[in-house]
Amino acid sequence: MDMRTPLGKVRGLGSAKDGTDHFWRQRLTAVANVPLILFFLIFMLVYAGAPYADVVRALSNPFVAVVMGLMVISGVIHMKLGMQVIIEDYVHGELEFGKIALLMLNTFFAILIAGLCLFAILKIAFVG
Repeated sequence: MDMRTPLGKVRGLGSAKDGTDHFWRQRLTAVANVPLILFFLIFMLVYAGAPYADVVRALSNPFVAVVMGLMVISGVIHMKLGMQVIIEDYVHGELEFGKIALLMLNTFFAILIAGLCLFAILKIAFVG
């Protein structure tokens, strides 16, 4: 016998137990992306056409490297969450295997992109 009240039953996170968390993570990354991408765009405009050495010197600055790394992390998480919603909403079929495979590929792709971008930023920041 369930001892919870009707209000207690609806305070969960949804049928998958993570719908609210997913919603807030997507909103949080969207808000975080605004200043991070503005920083990135300004950086790109300032250093467009600049010599390679100047760009490397700028990216070697710890502040710039950290902000660029945060931009990659926030952007990739936001990308993964958005693609996950598209897959969950629009991939239909008799077998769930296709949807599960696409969700797994989405996760692996996001990890790959984040890893490669962070490697490039760290290599420039520490090696120059």
